[in-house]
Amino acid sequence: MRDLWPQVKALLPLVEHPVRYIDHEFGTVHRSADDDPNDTSYCMIYPDTYELGQANQAVRILVNAVNAHPHMFAERAYLPAADFIDLMRAHDLPLFSMESCAPVADFDIVGITLPHELAATNVLETLDLAGIPLHSHDRTEDDPFVVAGGPCTYNPEPYAQFFDAICIGEGEEQTVEIVDAVRAGRAAHKSRKEILEDLADISGMYVPSFYELSDNETAKKTGYAVHPINPHAKQVIEKRIWEGFADSSAWEPCVVPYAELVHDRLNIEILRGCARGCRFCQAGMTYRPVRERSADNIVKSALEGLKKTGYDEVSLTSLSSTDHSQIREILTRLNKALEGTGTRVSIPSQRLDAFGVGMAELVAGKKRGGLTFAIEAGTQRLRDVINKNVTEENIFSAVDQAFHAGWHHCKLYFMVGLPTETDDDLRGIADITQRVYEAAKKAIDPRQKNRLKVGISLAVFVPKSQTPFQWDGQISPEEAQRRINIVRDAITNRGIDVSWHDPRSSFVEAIMSRGGRECGPLIEQAWKNGARFDAWREFFDEDAWRHAGDEVGIDVDSIAQRNFDFDEVLPWQHITSGVHTSFLRLERKRAEQEKVTPDCTFAGCTGCGLCTDRGIDFETQEVRHG
Repeated sequence: MRDLWPQVKALLPLVEHPVRYIDHEFGTVHRSADDDPNDTSYCMIYPDTYELGQANQAVRILVNAVNAHPHMFAERAYLPAADFIDLMRAHDLPLFSMESCAPVADFDIVGITLPHELAATNVLETLDLAGIPLHSHDRTEDDPFVVAGGPCTYNPEPYAQFFDAICIGEGEEQTVEIVDAVRAGRAAHKSRKEILEDLADISGMYVPSFYELSDNETAKKTGYAVHPINPHAKQVIEKRIWEGFADSSAWEPCVVPYAELVHDRLNIEILRGCARGCRFCQAGMTYRPVRERSADNIVKSALEGLKKTGYDEVSLTSLSSTDHSQIREILTRLNKALEGTGTRVSIPSQRLDAFGVGMAELVAGKKRGGLTFAIEAGTQRLRDVINKNVTEENIFSAVDQAFHAGWHHCKLYFMVGLPTETDDDLRGIADITQRVYEAAKKAIDPRQKNRLKVGISLAVFVPKSQTPFQWDGQISPEEAQRRINIVRDAITNRGIDVSWHDPRSSFVEAIMSRGGRECGPLIEQAWKNGARFDAWREFFDEDAWRHAGDEVGIDVDSIAQRNFDFDEVLPWQHITSGVHTSFLRLERKRAEQEKVTPDCTFAGCTGCGLCTDRGIDFETQEVRHG
């Protein structure tokens, strides 16, 4: 592969933060002169800037997984910042990998993670900058195979025309199998189509070109919006579950960057999955079953990682870290081992109960910065609708204990636009926030009252596939802003800081979350209209998307806002996370009835269907074989 470093080096003095593009960070894996030049190459790309992408654990995990096997190697790439993109185009410099500064288009396989819906136009920016044809059907035998993975693949249809193959589920084993299939296929001189057929045979793999859209009659008859047109294509793609998670080491060798990252710390994944059952939460449905790494594994891995990287903070990551059955032991042991070193242990968020605050005390040591609590809804009625098993007693008990224990700052997260929400629920957000402020004021050390800070963040509800609310439409951006204003105007306490997400960008998220293949041309036209870095407030351009809808003849408001009927065939019906659609329907009905469903890891099986279908022992969360 070509070395583009001389061209890159010449341009770096002209861009902001050139350190983003410099190789040889500590921990980087490079190929040696003894490696076989015919080894199969894989480039893992995060479609946003280095500061965001290098912190992403999926990039690290999958690059390590490939590099652990013979006859294949992996490198990283990120989408450059806008200033460097424009400069690269002006100088005909293609997108390059970090390790060898090789053109991304020279790799055998290009993997792009889809971390969130607002990354859609960045995918096209990435492919175009790399010089790879945007559409899978335009790629030749010499082009790399372009593969997607990540959370957004649970509705892959908006991205179907841009990817050769899409990974559904966990990729630790799947990615290696993809690289191996391409390696074997090219060694056997197979055609591109034949290699794609080999990829389609891999569990959890979706090859969009092997499917066609079903007409209404066929969709009603089969129950699927697309149907296979190749014998290797399965009608239903089941997500891949990595069975070896619990027994694997929590220490993943990682790159220590030159640049400061968004999350610049050592991350140790302690737990995978969450069964709390929040009805809006896609991750809670799609990452099941719950699997834990042992306390011994976690403590050993954290200490090893800190020693090898030099970080002064370790974060114990998962969807709900305080739900780990040994979390108190883990934190106690880590605190003891790190005492006097100045190293901080953190967890992503706290449970809204005494246990959660107790865990916060264990991780904070003498530092008492800020706590974050996700309350989500302002009234108990609406918290029951969304199955957020949090009561006011939990909330105020947690606040009282936290501020008595020495905390000064507290941030509360809420959503607006949730199904069945009323203006009274919105005013409830203001009411409970102001009462939290007063409770904190009473509990805090009087000498620290001038340091008291309470803030709230308002997000607009985005209906996600594979959840009980997948049938619900999103409110319009105008209505979302009206509801935000109700909350903002109802908060009269000047000591409370109010922030909110832009309803216009949340609108685009809903389009990507709920749309079908018709959204492919929409993404492409929006990108041609200048849309890129849509998750960045300074770059987001609503007009680029709305004009694109008009230009390709799509009613974008209808995609985002209309409700689906229960018997309607959804665009993602052929993709399954393992949670039965019948369970999701039942949960949606329970939401309407304001009934809660308990966490199955505490209260017993709730009947989602995943464990029974996959041969998982519910009591141990281990996969049964034979």
